[in-house]
Amino acid sequence: MTTLVDRTDTLTRDALAVLQPGFVGTTAPDWLLRRIGEGLSSVGLFGRNITSPGQLAALTAQLRAEREDVLVAIDEEGGDVTRLEVRTGSSFPGNYALGSVDDVELTRAVAAELGRRLAECGVDLNWAPSADVNSNSDNPVIGVRSFGADPDLVARHTAAYVRGLQSAGVAACTKHFPGHGDTAVDSHHALPRIDVELATLHSRELLPFRAAISAGSKSVMSAHILLPALDPDRPATLSPQVLTGLLRQELGYDGLIVTDGMEMQAISAVYGIERGSVLAIAAGADAICVGGGLADEDTVLRLRDALVTAVRKGELPEERLADAAARVRALADWTRGARGARGAASEPGAASQEGTAPGTEIGLTAARRAVRVTVGDPLHEPLTMAPYVAAFTPVANIAVGDETPWGVAAELSRLLPGTETGTYADAAVDEVLLAAGGRRIVVVVRDAHRHPWMSRSLDALVAARPDTIVVEMGLDAAPPRGALHVATYGAARVCGIAAAEAVTGT
Repeated sequence: MTTLVDRTDTLTRDALAVLQPGFVGTTAPDWLLRRIGEGLSSVGLFGRNITSPGQLAALTAQLRAEREDVLVAIDEEGGDVTRLEVRTGSSFPGNYALGSVDDVELTRAVAAELGRRLAECGVDLNWAPSADVNSNSDNPVIGVRSFGADPDLVARHTAAYVRGLQSAGVAACTKHFPGHGDTAVDSHHALPRIDVELATLHSRELLPFRAAISAGSKSVMSAHILLPALDPDRPATLSPQVLTGLLRQELGYDGLIVTDGMEMQAISAVYGIERGSVLAIAAGADAICVGGGLADEDTVLRLRDALVTAVRKGELPEERLADAAARVRALADWTRGARGARGAASEPGAASQEGTAPGTEIGLTAARRAVRVTVGDPLHEPLTMAPYVAAFTPVANIAVGDETPWGVAAELSRLLPGTETGTYADAAVDEVLLAAGGRRIVVVVRDAHRHPWMSRSLDALVAARPDTIVVEMGLDAAPPRGALHVATYGAARVCGIAAAEAVTGT
């Protein structure tokens, strides 16, 4: 006979099981370990939690010492969005660079190597890949995180990425369902709205998600976007029509559904994170991602209690919460099995040293293949003397963060000692010319087409100094400028290396 105490304990454990919180620090705080012992099934890691592969492996071991089957998740897209290498820049180009090469085997291999590194550090759920079709070049949050604007291209590379990542035993989380590519608003700040017909959604946005499902993606992340053709009232994360009707029933997806961060303004400013979390689970989500901004015990307890209270009040069916928790535990079982298989296949003492493992060059190889060079001046000569690098820096995308370095100055300094650099926002061309003196100028930009000040400054600088070299490290959506125009299709560290090689002819 089930007692009230038993039911309360089950509800509490299930409510904890569906949460994917973050925390502050490079070791697990006592409160987090205690909640894992009480039933918390997932933990999300961010750049603030990571200093090195060895430290990360020790952290995940600490978490699993409390409970072996805890899911350790991370937002490691490679390219511009990196947590493993947040302080140095990624060893892997991002989706846009891979899409520009359009070699699905390369994409699969890059994802497999990234998955191998995650697995070695004890991470078993990656909130990637982004399957968004970047149909709006002014999109402020997706951009180079997308494989491109062609739905068929995005679909085939999404599938390849999922297969590669999961071949390493790391679960993929294909995002942001049902597609964040046609937005002009960042859901970190407000609720985006996509006003397209249902037929367009099926032929464009949903194509990559169908491919991901066919490839066996273990999880899918919902988007905080409003699509009136599907649900005129609630964003996808909170919509039964989108999560249950479309994703579960129409597309036949049976894996884990994870929400995007619930503290993002598209949800928290309108619904609050407690009500938003209840509505998300009721709509069909299985795991609540929170912790990018709210990363404390109080947040976990507030969400746990909100879910339990909603069940008791009849606002959330108890069986829906139990089903969500069961899906989380099922994925944890899969990842635990994958860790066991990796352990059985490894020889004693075979753990690789950082930087010596097979495949460590594949990221740089991919970045080099992605680079596109347009010669605007037939008399252009490669750089042989230390230049002046002017970095035109826009406000950072929140998903990317402003702590990760980008550009070409560091790599040019290595190749051409004495290289100097300056960083500009709303640049005055006279300042750049004065700082450069007689040195040749290399201008580094990111999505110049989206920033009028950047385009104006770039045009003026090229007019004043026609031998200027331009390196575009975002979407290459504007006409080529300069004596040499280099498009890297992303700002990962390896993209900077490839660009520096291109401008120096090395």
